[in-house]
Amino acid sequence: MTTCMSDHAPDKFWRGAALGCGADLAPWLRDPGSLTQRIQQRCTNFAVRGVRSGLARIALDETALLSVAPRQLAWSREVFLYADDQPMVFAHSALAREHLRGAWSAVRTLGSNPLGALLFAHPLVERKPLHYQALRNTHRLYQRAASVLSDPPHRLWARRSLFYLHDAPLLVTEVFLPGILLLKIPARV
Repeated sequence: MTTCMSDHAPDKFWRGAALGCGADLAPWLRDPGSLTQRIQQRCTNFAVRGVRSGLARIALDETALLSVAPRQLAWSREVFLYADDQPMVFAHSALAREHLRGAWSAVRTLGSNPLGALLFAHPLVERKPLHYQALRNTHRLYQRAASVLSDPPHRLWARRSLFYLHDAPLLVTEVFLPGILLLKIPARV
């Protein structure tokens, strides 16, 4: 996979730096590699547990990045990544409906397989720069991510980036849950 610094659609809604993020979480947020692979390397049992997948309304900032009309349905997938039966990450992905029949047709049949395995194995997939946001409890993605936590913190850090395959964008957002800090910190990148 290639990483390119030029953007088809720049993310003006989230920050290009994780300002205010703690030093313990920063290596997880900033690592441009496969988050799925990083977690798998640090646990005995890895699992993807699906929440939902299908056509849905996505957030306005997501529609802008994906060139989807604000009220138009888009494809959306939401899952939790678990390590040794503990939730580590809530992952939300979205793409325009018309790309389900073309470039990204494989995402419809992922089931409990990680999207990261598909993204990082395909040589033509191009990842754009990461963007960050500290999500508060009023944010829709915070609420979905915190649903598995007994005592959620007042904010959860998230990152997102666009992946392109044949000029078709797929937006992937990863919300980091407190359990991620219990895994070994990855080496600095």
